[in-house]
Amino acid sequence: MSPLAQPKVRPLISEWVQANGDLRLALRDPDELIEGTVFVTPALAPVLELCDGTHSLADIQAALTVRYGLSLPTATLESLIQQLDDALLLESDRAETVRHDARESYRSAPCRPPALAGASYPSDPDELTSMLAGFVNAVEPPSGPDQSAVWGIVSPHIDYDRGGPVYARTWQHAQAAARVAEVVVIFGTDHAGSPGMLTPTRQDYATPWGTLPTDHDALDHFEAAWGDETLYDEELHHRREHSIELAAVWLHFMREGEPVALVPILCGSFLPFTAGDAHPQDWPQLAGSIAALNDALAGKRVLVVAAADLAHMGPAFGDPKPLEKSEKEELEGFDRELLDAMCKGDAEGFLGLLQESKDKQKVCGLPPIYAALQMLGPVSGRVLDYVQCPADGLAGSVVSVAGVAWTD
Repeated sequence: MSPLAQPKVRPLISEWVQANGDLRLALRDPDELIEGTVFVTPALAPVLELCDGTHSLADIQAALTVRYGLSLPTATLESLIQQLDDALLLESDRAETVRHDARESYRSAPCRPPALAGASYPSDPDELTSMLAGFVNAVEPPSGPDQSAVWGIVSPHIDYDRGGPVYARTWQHAQAAARVAEVVVIFGTDHAGSPGMLTPTRQDYATPWGTLPTDHDALDHFEAAWGDETLYDEELHHRREHSIELAAVWLHFMREGEPVALVPILCGSFLPFTAGDAHPQDWPQLAGSIAALNDALAGKRVLVVAAADLAHMGPAFGDPKPLEKSEKEELEGFDRELLDAMCKGDAEGFLGLLQESKDKQKVCGLPPIYAALQMLGPVSGRVLDYVQCPADGLAGSVVSVAGVAWTD
């Protein structure tokens, strides 16, 4: 049977937007097989919804009539499905060929180039050094226990313009640990990642100061524990995903341009664990792969980084109304509970708080923080900074970010 007989839309990021005064469904492709954004009219949205791989064309016709009162001739629907395939919106041989070629091109490149250089931060190394040094010089120097005893941190992945002081306090506190590290494991949020996925890449990560080489031996162990080829299904997300990149730049800055072995792992959605009854322990690949990574790095000085933001709340993130002052205070109270669980090294308590709230706070850093805590084991932590960053022009939407340092 042809895949187009039961068409299935590829995993895409979708949101309703106003385009030229009209409501449109905006579709973006995390694999970037499609360039830019595809805008779909409201009339076509029901067809896309029904293209889930379980409906024949006759089923789609019938559902359109029953659910939406739409009568679509067979020839028109067939033409529409073909157009969707031509546009690489459907899972098909055509899309798979393009994905394969894109993956081979990515893997054969000398490195994973910095995607945000020249846009979110300067591409010139001297200008970038000046920018980050400016953030560091504007905050108080770290105090407290020996900073070389830091084994892990939570670093934001918000843009530097808004999160600069939090980055600076966090990485300045972790500077000694970053400099003595033999390997740095960065768990980053994959904002388009599938549930339960941990996606590494063997590509070296480049910054404006040079390249951070990926630790292939550690990934060999990680791959063996994962056990099948799905591990790299979403590797192309590394090309544009910003979470690991923004942490890697600060890491390289703190090492004054000296390279260090890197294990970059993007973490997919935890929606099954917050919206349903599933638990990460039900997904043995998660725990098994992290345990294997620990075994592979035993005896080495490792720094574990969770490149993670916290809450995303307000109309900019789909909530019905702007946050009032009291609601922001309530959010901070909840965030402080999360931070307390993190500082206790309590991965299950951290996850449990978000399961209880059904993650209404939309904490995109949940997967990498949980993964980092699982890898670190028993630790104690310290909150270095906490800020609610505005996410719209009226300050009715916020992204909360924090810096945390973990020691024994």
